[in-house]
Amino acid sequence: MCGIVGYIGKREATPILIDGLSRLEYRGYDSAGIAVFNDGEICVEKYKGRLSVLEEHVKEKNLNGTIGIGHTRWATHGEPSDINAHPHTNCAGDIAVIHNGIIENYLKLKEWLIVEKGVHFKSETDTEVIAHLIDYFYEGDLLDAVYKAIDKMEGAYAIGVICKEEPDKIVAVRKDSPLIVGLGDGENFIASDIPALLKYTRDMYLIENDEVVLLTKDEVKIFNEFGQEQKREVFHVDWDVEAAEKEGYEHFMIKEIYEQPGGIDKTLNRRLNKEGTIVLDGIKLTKEDLDKINKIYIVACGTAYHAGLVGKVAIEKYAKIPVICDVASEFRYRDPFIDENTLFIAISQSGETLDTLAALREAKRKGARILSVVNVVGSSVARESDDVFYTWAGPEIAVASTKAYTTQLTAMYMIALHMGLTKGTLSRERYDEIVAELKTMPDKAQKILDNYQIIQQLADEQFNNESVFFMGRGLDVEVAFEGSLKLKEISYINSFAIAAGELKHGTIALIEDGTLVIALATQNHLYDKMLSNIKEVKARGAYVVAVAKEGNEEVEKTADKVIYIPDTMDELTPILSVIPLQLFAYYVSVARGNDVDKPRNLAKSVTVE
Repeated sequence: MCGIVGYIGKREATPILIDGLSRLEYRGYDSAGIAVFNDGEICVEKYKGRLSVLEEHVKEKNLNGTIGIGHTRWATHGEPSDINAHPHTNCAGDIAVIHNGIIENYLKLKEWLIVEKGVHFKSETDTEVIAHLIDYFYEGDLLDAVYKAIDKMEGAYAIGVICKEEPDKIVAVRKDSPLIVGLGDGENFIASDIPALLKYTRDMYLIENDEVVLLTKDEVKIFNEFGQEQKREVFHVDWDVEAAEKEGYEHFMIKEIYEQPGGIDKTLNRRLNKEGTIVLDGIKLTKEDLDKINKIYIVACGTAYHAGLVGKVAIEKYAKIPVICDVASEFRYRDPFIDENTLFIAISQSGETLDTLAALREAKRKGARILSVVNVVGSSVARESDDVFYTWAGPEIAVASTKAYTTQLTAMYMIALHMGLTKGTLSRERYDEIVAELKTMPDKAQKILDNYQIIQQLADEQFNNESVFFMGRGLDVEVAFEGSLKLKEISYINSFAIAAGELKHGTIALIEDGTLVIALATQNHLYDKMLSNIKEVKARGAYVVAVAKEGNEEVEKTADKVIYIPDTMDELTPILSVIPLQLFAYYVSVARGNDVDKPRNLAKSVTVE
């Protein structure tokens, strides 16, 4: 969510901070600011709006210091404003703090500071409390003051702190929010995500939970919560910085939609041996392991949750193990039935989604085995799991997730197939048929992308709709959920999805002349029933766009427009049927003049509960 960057070294900090923040814009934000130690003082510049506003103001200043911290804010406490923007300082302005996360007990701390020290607060934020709290404990040792402050703080946070009295260091802390350290020659960095630092270094430290970091220009020391110094291996980033750039596309989202054939191909084919058998990297799920598992939980948020819904169907079909798919933000409040015979599958693009991470920890505490499906190597979810399946989608920058979803689907199919073959609940012949069909998915996905004009034209005709229904049956329901989410998050259209068989139980009351209904009809065994549902909404005036397999042309007699996907097995259609829905959402958003990659109120990596 919020983006943080810090620099200490020999170069001017300001351009490095601005550049780093620009590479975190995808996280979503409403204001930006920097604090630079300059001519014996900490100079703070922070403004509401896009990073360009800050950049213009900074041009007029002479900030040539070599130590500083920067921040892009996604508002949680207090409206977006110059005053509420980070960094925040103590009253004297000699301690500055940036923060990603939420301090849950900030009101209690704020009241205590007002009574105990007579602090006058300028902002509505929880972050300002941190600056005053560190100031309260400061007695000439910034590291010690930070330790004492975090001992009083409850919540999730990653913070970076600089102090006028100690201008040769940055102190950073990680608790449930992502934090990395970049290592340079005579310079070091902090950031909330790798892309912020790739221009300057590929060598990183991945900071663990409850760790405190002390940076100078020449060294980095990592301490645990008890103040004991920790050893850490250097993590070398080996993917290209160009992978995180637009490469000529108008938006990251459309670039990432077009990267899906490659992502599906890498996720699948790099894990197939010469015999065509799926090899799940270092994951050891033996027949004995699987025979002990009496239930599986798949837990995730948003798009990843929708991938989990498809994964549930695949695992139950191939491996014959009961699966519960749950929303991470609700999971740990249900007191779920978990023990050592439970497999818990966490799905997350970033691997830093706080709700998913908290659910994972709850399941682990109760004895479950943890298998994660993530895109970011070295992320928190990956590091805290027993087994990890990396999706190899490459960096996903757009807030609206696309290629993460289709690679997550591919991953879930592969896990389900592996389980089924290993357990003996899926024959080798059927297994080989499904794997062979999975191998055709990249080409079939590309075929849909090559015919994008049909969907672009549809979007240009329908972008003024303010209410859209998605419906389907079987696996099409799960894809309808994802299609609806894509449309609402970047176009701001009130869309929702429903199982088509539920129409008559209330929702059909909302259908009137001109209502746009997107009907997925890709499941052969439910095709006739879906045609009946299309007729039901058509009879009440709906304009129906159907998504169907090539060859199933009967739908043309009922729907107003049909988008065809290449023919495939029913259970694999979600990989293909979602692509037209992604393209439709994208082109509708463009037609409405929205900021596609940075939709309002949203953030890429949701690191608050």
